[in-house]
Amino acid sequence: MNALEISELLVRSAGVALVGVAWVAAAAGASEGSTRRTGRTSGLATRMPGPSVYLLGAIPYFAVCIVLWRPLPIDLTQSGRVICVVAGGLLGAAGAALYLGGRRALGSMYNVSSSLGSELYADHELVTNGPYAYVRHPMYLGLMLAATGGLLVYRTWTLGFMAAALVGAAIKAGGEERLLAAEFGPDWFTYAERVPAWIPHMRHPRKEVLDDRLTTSGA
Repeated sequence: MNALEISELLVRSAGVALVGVAWVAAAAGASEGSTRRTGRTSGLATRMPGPSVYLLGAIPYFAVCIVLWRPLPIDLTQSGRVICVVAGGLLGAAGAALYLGGRRALGSMYNVSSSLGSELYADHELVTNGPYAYVRHPMYLGLMLAATGGLLVYRTWTLGFMAAALVGAAIKAGGEERLLAAEFGPDWFTYAERVPAWIPHMRHPRKEVLDDRLTTSGA
């Protein structure tokens, strides 16, 4: 193996490891949340438990991912491969950092959701710290960056499908925001006015502007 092939193998292996860490973090939160009392819900989550709604969408999604794990018909030059592994690795690392940072900030407020429905806990709190102080949907933004990076690094139909399917994150985010607005009212709108949904300002909001009551949630 030459240096480029070794680099590609290392970056791809790191990507697999990061996906594993992300899944463990998500599964731990889902397991903890399954024992808690449900609060306000939306969509199918009003009639089915949240994890059931999540699985309803996740099972066919991952089935498609498995079927599509085939290389894209792209013949890159060596310089093209170098650009892909460097850019893809950086995007993947940034996306993983955002996702895991968002998951850590949510803490016990983490809950699974899908475009079919979302739910809050009975004692839900509004999270505005960590990455949530800069962007309202750091976990979804992290997934978008990671999927784009993965497409450059792995170059399979699966990653192309995953990147395209993340357009659905905007649907999920919209549903979650409506749910949070209904639950927290003025506190939510104060937060939303200060913090953009997707593109961070790259500066921390002034402490005096943030309401003291805004302390924790939202994915």
